[in-house]
Order: sequence, then C-alpha cells, then structure tokens
Amino acid sequence: MDKLSFLEFIAAIAVFVSLLLAVFLLTVKTERKLENRLFAAFLIINAIDISGLFMHLFVDSYNLKAFKISAYLLVMPLFYLYVNAVCYADFTLKRKHLLHLIPFIVVNLILVPRLYLAEGAAKEAFFKVMWHSPEMFFYQAIGELQYFFYIVGVLLVLKKYKKIYLENYTNPNTLLYKWLFQLTMIFLVIHVFIILKNIVRYTSDKELFIWFNIVAGTVVLLAACWFILKALNYPELFRRIESTLQPTKDFAVTLETENKTDETKSLQIEQLKNFMVDKEPFLNPSLTIQELADQVEIPVRDLSVLINHHLNQHFFDFVNEYRVKKAMTILKDPTKKEFTVLEILYEVGFNSKSSFHTSFKKYTNQTPTAFKNS
Repeated sequence: MDKLSFLEFIAAIAVFVSLLLAVFLLTVKTERKLENRLFAAFLIINAIDISGLFMHLFVDSYNLKAFKISAYLLVMPLFYLYVNAVCYADFTLKRKHLLHLIPFIVVNLILVPRLYLAEGAAKEAFFKVMWHSPEMFFYQAIGELQYFFYIVGVLLVLKKYKKIYLENYTNPNTLLYKWLFQLTMIFLVIHVFIILKNIVRYTSDKELFIWFNIVAGTVVLLAACWFILKALNYPELFRRIESTLQPTKDFAVTLETENKTDETKSLQIEQLKNFMVDKEPFLNPSLTIQELADQVEIPVRDLSVLINHHLNQHFFDFVNEYRVKKAMTILKDPTKKEFTVLEILYEVGFNSKSSFHTSFKKYTNQTPTAFKNS
C-alpha cells in the first residue's frame, strides 16, 4: 500500500468512526439533547472535511468539493457552541447564534462567480489553480482568524466555568474541564499540522504534503476513538452551571461598599466556622454554596465573599478542608481502625477516590494510608 492509499484508508476510517459516533449521539436517550446534537453536527462537519482526502474516488462535482472545503468554517463555531451547551445548564440556541455562519456564507459567496456559476472548461481550469487564487487566499486568512477567535473564546468559557464551579460547588466534576481542555489542545495540535500542510502545499515537496495529511488524519482518528472511550468510561461526565452565576470578584467590590463593618464580617465568619463544626453540612457530597447559605442563614453573595475573598479560599477548598479534618480524626480513631480508606472518604462527604487523595495530600502532605500508619 503506497502513502496515498494509506492516507485514503486512514481518512475513510476516521470518517466512519466520526459518523458512527454522531449517529449514537443523535439517537441516544438523554436529557442533554442540545449538546449531543451540537457535537454530532461538529463530528459530521469534520467527517465532511476529512472526506476530501478520498472524495475524488467517488465524486466528480467541483461544486461539492468546494462546498466541502468551505464547510471547515463551521467546525469551530459548532465546537464553541457545544462547549457553552455543556458548561451551562440554561444555554439555548438563539437567533444571534446565526451570526456564526457569516464566514461560511461569505466564503461561498466569493466562490460564486468563478466556481459555482462557471461551466465546463472554465470551472475545471479554476479548480486546478484554485489554491493559488485570491479567493482561496482570502478563505485561508478568514479560516485562521476564525480559528484563533474561537480557540480564545473556548478557553475563556472554560476558565470562567472552572472558577465559578470552584466558588459555588463541592466535589465538582473537574473531569469536564479537563476533558474539554484536552480536546481543545488536541484541536490545536491538529491545526498546527493543517497550517504546516497548507504551507507545504505551496512548495514542490509533494511527499511531505502527503505525510502531513497522514499525520493530521491519524490524529483525528485517534481523537475520535479517544472520545468514544471517554464516553464509555464516564457516561455521567458533565455537570453544568447556571450562566447567571458570576465570579466572586465581579460583585465583591460592590458588597464591600455596603454597610458591612469589620465586626459584622468577623461575626459572620465565626458563625460560619462554628456551623461547619457543629452541624457538619460538608457530609453532603453535593453541597452547594446556595444550600450552605440557606442553612447558615447568610445571604449567598455575602457568604461567597466571606469564603472566596476574606478567607481566601474557593468554596470547593473551604468545604474539603473540613472533610479532610474529619477524615484525619477517623483515621486516628482506634475504634474505627477497621474502616477502609474508601469507606472513610464516602463517610466524610467525598464522592471519588481521586478527589479525596488530592485534597488530603494538599492539607497534610501525606496520603491517607501514610497518615493512618504514621
């Protein structure tokens, strides 16, 4: 099998896996239909883009080939909308989101005179030199600007998501942030190869051009397989937040200017700490800052500022510190020496072994087992 045939084979498998996963996402029964549909659309558009590596074997239409090329401009908008849908529970598609179609529409419009409306020999002649035409230089410039814009947008969404989650929830599913961040980094790696491939396109080194295509196609295939494995291993991967939530820093200054004396803050902090020790609300593995505010009878925004601003901790770290202290007491209790580490972590409010070990080592510089045996 020569390199070109191998490239076509890799691309065909990548398209098959992507379409198979898209069908699964569109047919699986779930409450999260919007993000499944967005990701399915993302996979389908990617499959259309990758199919260009072997499309010439089955399709002779220049119009379809050009449409396939322009479809790449839908990839990042779909991924950006997908990230928002996954992160925010109240995210919905609105008319304003149609603005994401503008680059795709513009590029197709500039191809109308010399490609879509051209006929016979004129269309064939244009297609042969298309990548050296002003239209394609414009397309590539738009594509790079669009890619940069959406990558920055996705990273900003993830940064805000992580910050708000740590300030408002305990035991957050950080797998969501890590997974989406990893997926974004994979797209960056793939795009680097695409940029290099496009640069090599304008040289005489056709062998290197094919190799860059092979590497990019292989990475796409591996990424699709990785997503399937991730979905199988973590079917409840996502936990979303309300988009109306804001990071504490956005309203801390406003609350500080209100009539809140240092004595009032100190009393509230003491009230909060006493409540945490006496009532042990941290034993609830899904405790949120809203629930704690209701229990301790402190307005949720005041409580958020107290923890994140005055105690200089995320809500996540604040609650887990009490869980770790409770675990330390149990680990050193001779009457409970038969308890396993797994039993203890669930008893004190953690819901995963990894988060318990991470938090425990953060506060004690020891693993739970080492602390128990010390």
